[in-house]
Amino acid sequence: ALQAGGRFRPHDVIVTPGAQAALATTLRVLAPHGAPVIVESPTYLGTIAAARAAGHRVVPVPTDTGGVRPDLLADALRQTGARVVVLQPLYANPTGAILAADRREAVLQAVRAAGAFLVEDDFARDLVLEGDPPPPLAADDPDGHVVYLRSLTKSTAPGLRVAAVAARGAAGARIRAARAVDDFFVAAPLQEAAIEVVSSPALKRHRRSVALVLRQRRDALVHAVRTYLPQADVALVPQGGFTLWVRLPDGLDDVAVAADAARAGVTISPGRPWFPAEAPAPFLRMTFAGAPIDDLERGVARLGQVVSASFSATPLM
Repeated sequence: ALQAGGRFRPHDVIVTPGAQAALATTLRVLAPHGAPVIVESPTYLGTIAAARAAGHRVVPVPTDTGGVRPDLLADALRQTGARVVVLQPLYANPTGAILAADRREAVLQAVRAAGAFLVEDDFARDLVLEGDPPPPLAADDPDGHVVYLRSLTKSTAPGLRVAAVAARGAAGARIRAARAVDDFFVAAPLQEAAIEVVSSPALKRHRRSVALVLRQRRDALVHAVRTYLPQADVALVPQGGFTLWVRLPDGLDDVAVAADAARAGVTISPGRPWFPAEAPAPFLRMTFAGAPIDDLERGVARLGQVVSASFSATPLM
């Protein structure tokens, strides 16, 4: 509650078995079946999946290196009547973007004017690689429009499926009631493990160690992409998180490139599934969290050969 800006009280926080569970329940509770839900484009696959599973109509709003554009967000809210917006303002997955400082108040104002809820997925706050991250949007929300999601999983271990959703008033009560129906409560041993982690004096040291390794891997991946994939473009080197968003040359099929890369022993994600609607260009999503530097470099070198072959095979228009 304090890390979300101090506007939440302890009883506003609901512990959940991972952030995906918190997100799925929040969307199901706050928007009725068939209602529009606004998301960034591109955005986290789990957000798209959760909204569609709840029967919502997913409405994309384009982003750039400064995050979501407030003017387009306000237009989408007016035109669709949506009452729920899902954003990742910090180190967005997959782009790595941070919501620009001069957009924060405009985004909150657009949500307030629409009488909507903003679901802030703050999944990567513990994965700061450089600089000082801005506070959560929830810290600037005096009226309860922001529902705040936070997870321990990304910065600790995949098996520590503990997260929390913080919401005030009727929204919080509805989310709490829905979680009780879904799974009653998170297993006590898992909650005890989470308390042990967050109260340990070693946590800050652990986060510094994780940040150091991720920063080294990020730099190595960016260098490898610029060396072995000169045709591609890296518009943003992320200051946190664990993903790199790479634009391929026009005319290439990112899904085909990813399939060819898999046959060459390289696992990457095509960009197309990360867009709720039609992708404007071919992209690849790369992660630097799970492989050492040597593997990242070898993988990108193989990928460069795959892209060069695909580029050579693309017919000229």
